[in-house]
Amino acid sequence: MYRRHLTERLRTALADTRVVFLQGARQTGKSTLVRGLVEELGGTYLTLDDPAVQATAREDPYFFASSTRGLTVIDEVQFVPSLFPAIKRVVDNDPAPGRFLLTGSASVHLLPTISESLAGRVELMQLGPLTQSEIEATSPEFVTRLFDPASWSIAEFRLDRRDICSRILRGGFPEAVARTSSERRADWFGSYISTILRRDIRDLAQIEGIADLSRLVSLLAARVGGLMNLSDHSRSVSIPYSTLRRYLGLLEATFMVQPLPAWSSNLGNRLLKSPKGYLVDSGLAASLRGETDADVLALSSSLGPLLENFVLAEIRQQLTTSAVRAEAFHFRTTANAEVDIVLDSAASGVVGIEIKASSSVGRSDFSGLRSLADNARGRFTGGYILYLGDRALPFGDRYWAIPVSALWVEHD
Repeated sequence: MYRRHLTERLRTALADTRVVFLQGARQTGKSTLVRGLVEELGGTYLTLDDPAVQATAREDPYFFASSTRGLTVIDEVQFVPSLFPAIKRVVDNDPAPGRFLLTGSASVHLLPTISESLAGRVELMQLGPLTQSEIEATSPEFVTRLFDPASWSIAEFRLDRRDICSRILRGGFPEAVARTSSERRADWFGSYISTILRRDIRDLAQIEGIADLSRLVSLLAARVGGLMNLSDHSRSVSIPYSTLRRYLGLLEATFMVQPLPAWSSNLGNRLLKSPKGYLVDSGLAASLRGETDADVLALSSSLGPLLENFVLAEIRQQLTTSAVRAEAFHFRTTANAEVDIVLDSAASGVVGIEIKASSSVGRSDFSGLRSLADNARGRFTGGYILYLGDRALPFGDRYWAIPVSALWVEHD
């Protein structure tokens, strides 16, 4: 069993918060994590995936919630939304912390009763697929170090291009990681996508256009890392614009698709710019693109966008436990200066990250980062290129080229 970096934050939240809600895509390990906490802390585990338990909860939500004692885990709580006002009554009557730990494979944005019923009583957390640092059992310090350029020094990191490609294809879903055969892993990804589209999304929204949804997911995988031009997407998959927006909302709500919003020094302008499209897991994206061989991927034009998806997923998950609180964006100007990932921390400034599927970098590769520095003005903290070389190298004050493996390889 892998040690999840979010575990300690969950323990801390349960010590002072009445309700904790752990959300994330199916098969990321939520159930395994919360079962482990119940074994450690004591309590009751219930899953609404069990038809009998779900039927009981629907029959009388308040009686169901109030009949439990101590820490109670309710897994896949989105299946019975009427539980949320019932839980509110229970925790209002007894405001002791650590009363309920809820999990869900649908975003709270699709469950408005949470915000209506549990505001001020619930802490939200998100669990993604396994990170490389969790697989390798190393400390996730990379994001924190980005906000301190002085912490880097010229150093050599272990890095093998084929190994990186293998990690991209494997992704981080525990079941996929456990499969050593590329054929068996492809079968798992195919079943996973089918389950999400045919069960979860249909149960949440009662839609019939599963074939349309499948085409849309394949398109998003083919264009991973690109700007999400919804009008163009609509034309490409022959889905009406309004329907496509609804489908995208459902894919986001079930965490399949995770757009990266645009960054601007003007907060109001961020809402006017197009996000970039990414999937929750690089292995899922690679499977949808038909990429299964690490040697082929190492020489393929698919490597660049899939490497972006891989790095972004790692960084986003590290952000959930980082000592530095920051949000992730991308940066693009009208003059086409770009930065793949921007981390904006109100307390620690702005960091830019460019991702290059090459084994060497030069000064010109930092042009987008320098444009970001100009736009961020005094808030710019550092600019980095993550690349497929094996040395951390400085390129001037606050600019570094860092091997991708530094995301999970510990180095002084």
